[in-house]
Order: sequence, then structure tokens, then C-alpha cells
Amino acid sequence: MKFIKFLVTGIFFGIVLSKTEVISWFRIYEMFRFESFHMYGVIGSAVIVGAISIALIKRFHLRGLDGMEMNIEPKENGFKALLIGGSIFGMGWAMTGACPGPMFIIAGHGAPVFLVVILGATVGAFLYGLLRKYLPH
Repeated sequence: MKFIKFLVTGIFFGIVLSKTEVISWFRIYEMFRFESFHMYGVIGSAVIVGAISIALIKRFHLRGLDGMEMNIEPKENGFKALLIGGSIFGMGWAMTGACPGPMFIIAGHGAPVFLVVILGATVGAFLYGLLRKYLPH
């Protein structure tokens, strides 16, 4: 029962992504071909909300649900790590037509081939955990 709030949040997130067509392969294809502003608008608004959230966390020294203060430290090798990680993320997104959030929603919408993508993402996360200490952060 203590995880019900996460289930409800996930269901709400899935409905929002479905209704905004963010899970549409066609919308993602349009974005990569620079034919539509739709996805850039969605991503841009998420970046703005994230930036405002980070600013508020830093300004008011907000605490998490566990009561501990949230600290956001600058990363060592930040640009290099972001360039490598972003490139891998972008290639995966372009090849599959989905970023990690919508993968589950797309599978739930009746595209069982995305179970292979979810398996690949899970294996990738596991390998990252094994290789993390050797990678730039």
C-alpha cells in the first residue's frame, strides 16, 4: 500500500504522455526531421520546469520526503560525460523511436516489440552499474 502513490503517479504520467502524443513514433520522427515544433515545445517546457525546480531547491534549501536537504553538486568532467551520455541516449531514442519514459506506455498500447527495447534498456542499466567506476562522471 505504501507504493500506491507511485502507481497513481505513473498512471497519470502515462495518460498525459498518451494524450499529448509524446509516445507517437510519427511525432518523434517529425522532431528528428525538424518538421514540427510539437516535441520541441514539450521538451522545452520540461526543461523550463526543471530549471525552475532546481533554482527553487537551491534557493530555499528544500528537503526531500526523507527530511534530508537536497544538494545538487556540479559534476566532475560534466561536459564530457554529458556529451557521451547524451549521444548514447539520442542514438537509442532515434533507433527505437522512444525515450525511456514512454517505452512502457508504448508496450501497454499494444506494441509488444517494445518489450525487447525495455529488456535492452534494463541490460544497459545493469551494464552501466557494472562499469560505472570506469566511466567519466
